[in-house]
Amino acid sequence: MAGVVVVFDFDKAIIDVDSDNWVVDGLGATELFDSLLPTMPWNTLIDTVMGELHAQGRTLRDVADVLRAAPIDPHVVATIRAAHSLGCDLRVLSDANRFFIETVLDHHGLRGCFSEINTNPSRVDADGRLRIAPHHDFHAGPHGCGLGTCPPNMC
Repeated sequence: MAGVVVVFDFDKAIIDVDSDNWVVDGLGATELFDSLLPTMPWNTLIDTVMGELHAQGRTLRDVADVLRAAPIDPHVVATIRAAHSLGCDLRVLSDANRFFIETVLDHHGLRGCFSEINTNPSRVDADGRLRIAPHHDFHAGPHGCGLGTCPPNMC
């Protein structure tokens, strides 16, 4: 199976839910999320909600604990492991974010099965707050792919 590339989405594919909504609901921020949804782009919204949760005392561990409880079909886990063991090149292409994806994959022992994760960047700042950014800076204009019509959260 060498030379075979298998690309997985993350939300509602590897896990059975949308990871952003799962975290927002799991940490009790649904009302805040719903009130801000019409006012800003998706990644800015998730970053803002993460900031508000951090200000309320929620930690990175709280976010990770919610993510580790996200439902995942055991058949998906078995499929990923089988494809990896056969030598397939597995990749994730998702408009979720790196922290959410890596947390779930690590929890299920799957991260090492994937050669690439293409998604929105995330980082933890000096205060321990999770920061979520869009795949490319939509305020800066075209990001160089030539299409010019990409949404900010993915190319």
